[in-house]
Amino acid sequence: MKQLAILISGRGSNMKAIAEACQNGVLKGVANVRIVISNNLKAKGLETARAMNIPTAAIASKDKSRLEFDRALLRFLKEIDVDYIILAGFMRRLTKEFTDAYPQRIINIHPADTRQHRGLGAYEWAWENQLPDTKITVHYVNDKIDDGQIIAQANVDLNGVQSLAEVEARGLKVEHQFFAQALKTIFEN
Repeated sequence: MKQLAILISGRGSNMKAIAEACQNGVLKGVANVRIVISNNLKAKGLETARAMNIPTAAIASKDKSRLEFDRALLRFLKEIDVDYIILAGFMRRLTKEFTDAYPQRIINIHPADTRQHRGLGAYEWAWENQLPDTKITVHYVNDKIDDGQIIAQANVDLNGVQSLAEVEARGLKVEHQFFAQALKTIFEN
């Protein structure tokens, strides 16, 4: 089984979906969430992980440079044997030093086609541009924002949406199912 470290910054909804898929879904017998780590000491997702009996850690990023934080995270991860690092709502750009330490083993989910929109505000972008659909992209991570090689994409139908909240709800529903399925494909190949 692949051992995963999941990095989060907030509520951890994608982390929860992956953990559930490992426990009882498409990732059962394929992967295990070894630890959930947050750069935000108050991230709600840490409570969720603990409630699911998953070990947690918090390494504060506040008042640290990108390199200082990444080196602290690297030191911590060297003590834990993980096969993949999964970014699930992790709101920090990783340095080249960090991404080079785990080549093709850091995976992110982004709520847009990364060839069209990178960075924050992807659902807002889709709503403001009144797109009939958008994509969810699972990709490898490099040291640039949402720039890594695309692994898989899923479509989100936005026809008839009446609000940004509805765009987000439709997108998250796809994210929560698609991310685990995309990871299964990677891990089994």
